[in-house]
Amino acid sequence: MTLSVELPVAPGVGQRLLSALLRASTWALFRSGFRPGVSPVSQRRLLRLATRIAPVVRSVRIEPGQIGGVPCEWLTPPTDNGWVLLYLHGGAFMVGAPQTHRSITSYLARHGQLRVCALDYRLAPEHPFPAAPDDVLAAYRALLEQGQAAERIVIAGDSAGGNLTLCAALRLRELGLPQPAALVCFSPVTDVSGANLHEPPAGDPLLQTAWLGQGVDAYCPPGVDRRDPALSPLYADLRGLPPLLVQVGEDERLLTQSLRLQEQAGIDLQLELYPRQWHVFQINCGLLDIADLALQRVLEFLRQRGCR
Repeated sequence: MTLSVELPVAPGVGQRLLSALLRASTWALFRSGFRPGVSPVSQRRLLRLATRIAPVVRSVRIEPGQIGGVPCEWLTPPTDNGWVLLYLHGGAFMVGAPQTHRSITSYLARHGQLRVCALDYRLAPEHPFPAAPDDVLAAYRALLEQGQAAERIVIAGDSAGGNLTLCAALRLRELGLPQPAALVCFSPVTDVSGANLHEPPAGDPLLQTAWLGQGVDAYCPPGVDRRDPALSPLYADLRGLPPLLVQVGEDERLLTQSLRLQEQAGIDLQLELYPRQWHVFQINCGLLDIADLALQRVLEFLRQRGCR
C-alpha cells in the first residue's frame, strides 16, 4: 500500500519560492557537472562544494573514525538513547561522502537521539562491486563485535545507498547474521539493469538517466548479470527482511523501482510517496518543511520499533 504524504497545511509563499529555487538550482548543477564526460573525481569535488550550504544541526558532535576498517563519520547527539543508525550515502555508486549528507545525518542524530555512523564506503570506478557491500558488511559486523545489539541498529541509505541497504540485509540473511531492527531507504536504486525507470512529467531535477548509467557502468563488473539480486534487490526474495520504510518523490526517475517493491510477498513494507518532490528531497531538511516532515516520519517509524 502506498501512502501519499503532504504537509498538513499548504506551504506558504516563502516555502513555494524556496522549493522552486532549490529545484532550479539542482537542475542546473546536475545538468552541468554530473554527466558522462565529467570524471568521477571532478564530480566528487563539485558535490562537496555544493552541499556545504546544506544546514547541519550544530548541537551534534561530528568526529571522524573507522568501523571494521572502513572510514566513517560519527554523529553524536547531546542525548543518546543507545541506538545506532548506519547511514549509507547516495551518489550513483561513484560520488558522495559522509560530509555531503550531513544535513540528513545530523538531523536524524539530533531529533532521533541516536548515534549515526555515516560510512565512507569505497566508490567506483576505483573500487567496483563488491567493494561497497563488503564495506557495509564489515561495518555492521564490527558494530555487533563492539557489543551493539542488532535490535538497536538501523541501516538507512539514499539512492545508491538505498541499494546497499537492501543488499546488506540480504547478505546478513544469507550469512545467518542477526538482522537490524529496521531498514530505511530514500529513493533507492533497486534495479541497476536500466529497466523500471520512470519519466516524470515535471522532470527529475537531480537524477539523469545518463548519469545513473555512468555510475552503474563504473560499479558493475563486465559480464555480470545486472539483474543478479546481489546488484538489483528488486529481483531478490525479500521475505523475512526487517521492517522497511521507503520514501520516494513523485518527480522521480526511480519512482517505479520503489513502487514495484509492493509486488514482493512477505515483505513488511511502508511505502510513502511525496507529490511534487524529486530525488532524495530529504537532503533539503532544515530548508523545506516537507523534507523535515519526511524525516520526522522516519523517526516515528523507528519509535514504533522501540527507538526512544
